[in-house]
Parts: sequence; C-alpha cells; structure tokens
Amino acid sequence: MASKTCSPSNKLRFLLGMVLFSSYEYGHCPVVLYLLVLFLLMNMATAQLSSTFYSTTCPKALSTIKSAVNSAVSNEARMGASLLRLHFHDCFVNASRLFFPFNEFHLHGCDGSILLDDTANMTGEKTAVPNSNSARDLKLLIPSNLRWRVCALVLFLVLILLQLLLVILLLLGLITAFSNKGFTAKEMVALSGSHTIGQARCTTFRTRIYNETNIDSTFATSLRANCPSTGGDNSLSPLDTTSSTSFDNAYFKNLQGQKGLLHSDQQLFSGGSTDSQVNAYSSNLGSFTTDFANAMVKMGNLSPLTGTSGQIRTNCRKAN
Repeated sequence: MASKTCSPSNKLRFLLGMVLFSSYEYGHCPVVLYLLVLFLLMNMATAQLSSTFYSTTCPKALSTIKSAVNSAVSNEARMGASLLRLHFHDCFVNASRLFFPFNEFHLHGCDGSILLDDTANMTGEKTAVPNSNSARDLKLLIPSNLRWRVCALVLFLVLILLQLLLVILLLLGLITAFSNKGFTAKEMVALSGSHTIGQARCTTFRTRIYNETNIDSTFATSLRANCPSTGGDNSLSPLDTTSSTSFDNAYFKNLQGQKGLLHSDQQLFSGGSTDSQVNAYSSNLGSFTTDFANAMVKMGNLSPLTGTSGQIRTNCRKAN
C-alpha cells in the first residue's frame, strides 16, 4: 500500500467519535479503526489529507467501526474512557528516534506509535513513564484472535480522554502545558470535560481527599472509605460521581461544588481565570460539546505525518 496519510473527513461530523490508530482486515480491505463513541466533530480543512481515503477500498468502514466500539463498551463500560486515555497518551507522549534502513523518523503526535514494541533502536511509548500501567486498552487493539493493522500516520478528528501527566500542577502549570501544545485556556477547560467519564486510582487523589481544603467535606469522607490513607492504591473511583458513564456537563457542576476528584480538576474552579468557563459549561451542555469537539479536532492535528513522512504499518507492533 502506498504511504499516505489516513484521515477521516475534514468536512464531516462524527457522532460520538473516538479515533484510534488501527486498521482491521475486513475482507480484503483495511479499515481505519474509527472508534465512534462521543459526538459530532466540527468542520476543518487540512492540506494533503484525503477525506475519502478508504471510501472505495472499504466502504463499510464506519459501520464496522461503530459495531466494534459498541461491542467493546457494552462488554465493559469503562472501555470508552480507556480508549480516550490511550489516544491522549499517544498524542502527548513521544517515542525516541526510530531508525530505518533508509529513513529516520521521530514518532510524535497522533501517529499510533504507542502500539509499537521496543526495538534495539527505539524505546517505544508503551514503556514510557507516563504510559506505564496506564494505557490499559492496548489488548483491545491488539487481540490475539484477530488480524489488526495500525495506521501509523496521523488520524485526524480524534477524541481523547484528558488525563494530565502530573496531577499536582497548579492552574498556571496546566495552562502552560496546554499552551505549549497550541491550546488556549478555554480549549484546555473543554478537554478537561472528558473527565465526565472514566475512573482514577486511589494514588492519584489520596492527597486531595485527606489534605486539601478546597474539597466538599462530605464528598471527601465518602471517598476515604474506598481509598484509605494507606493501602488500596489501585482502588478506583469515578472522575464524575454524578453520571460516571454519561458524557455530559456534570463534571463542571461537580467542580462548582468542590467535588473535583483530582487536584488538577479542581484547579479549574478555584478562584482563577478559568472559573468563568467552568460556569459557562456547567449551564450550557451544547456549548461544552461544541467546544470539546473543536478541541478534539485540533488535538488530532498535532504533529501530522503526511506523504512519505510516515507509513501504514502492516503489523501494529513494529515498523514495516
């Protein structure tokens, strides 16, 4: 197959779409694994990308993808959030240099490189510190009983689960971290809304529920039962205790009531510059979902590999 950039449409809107960087052998046609789970993405234009790359070779792509995602989430409700988290780590955690006989690549941006195994010439993203024991859904993408491929070039219009690399960052640190990736404070708040689904380990919020003061006391007490001061590190609690499996704006309402699970969550509503945006999203679901969709489009465009800069891997675990 020619080395091209795989891309969903830069004009279409996806209904509840999570995109991961894989392709499934459906008959004789490679299907880019669009994991459709969240909502319609906004229009955008990107040079050198084809919005109909798989339209002819695999016209059943979207229906096949939707079925796969629905099945995965039905089997395990937590999987939707896990897949979003995987995408975030693929986009934000970079692998070291990968040497090919004729080319050198830096694996970066949203290129599916998180699925690569380590080699003598490359330390992949699976074992990078931020991904260690984190990207739990790799087995879903690389099952032993199916033939899978990975599109190693950028897939655009993707949704992520925003899981910050360091939950101890203050608001200024959060804004700076996202600004370094080209995101505004408003976009950061919108992306943070992905914490309306998913769960977190006790170790990531223990300090908050025992030591911090900007937390609802009843909320903190309820969490301590499942997250003792010592032990129980792997115990899970929902990031959004109101509607943990629904993608809505309850996350922002929780922040207003000082019920953000993570320190980094509550920093978005702590008397700082982002309070007004939290208030806006808490009262307007449509505004949140629209801004979230636009921010996801932008996320999917991080460091694109087009043309001969990348490749469509025939084995998701290694370079061609």
